[in-house]
Amino acid sequence: MTVHPADPGAPVTHTVLGDTPVGPLTLVAAGTALTGLYMTDQRHRPPQETFGAPAGPDEAPFAVAITQLGAYFRGELTAFDLPLALCGTPFQRRVWAALCAIPYGETRSYGQLAEALGIPTAARAVGLANGRNPVGIIVPCHRVVGADGSLTGYGGGLDRKRRLLAFERTDQALFPAEACG
Repeated sequence: MTVHPADPGAPVTHTVLGDTPVGPLTLVAAGTALTGLYMTDQRHRPPQETFGAPAGPDEAPFAVAITQLGAYFRGELTAFDLPLALCGTPFQRRVWAALCAIPYGETRSYGQLAEALGIPTAARAVGLANGRNPVGIIVPCHRVVGADGSLTGYGGGLDRKRRLLAFERTDQALFPAEACG
């Protein structure tokens, strides 16, 4: 998946996907590209008024995102293919792109991710960029753990991170077939 910078001139819209296995999700778009996926009580969640006008779930890019999220939660999709336009520094966008290379069901440490980016001393900076990921789940920041394998911070909360990792490691009973579409 390619992470592009957001188009500042595109109209911003949002829709809410209420019934998912991880609680309500707010999807935000600029034009036809997804710019945000926010969970309830998420750390670094922008103010609601920045999400733009409400849009229907059948509008672009929400329909495709909702379909792919449903397939993910049913265990039928292991990598997303969505148009993304993310606001962040060039370094943050590099980190977010690297997150997409972490295979489904696997984890990497912040240090391993920094090394993969060619800057092995930047584990802390990678962690900060990871924490600012505006499209959690789709850009799988939940797959990053501490150097000792422990679960460390997650903007959506450690319980959600634990559940997503367990789900991806084959405990699909956490998410029934009817979940999310």
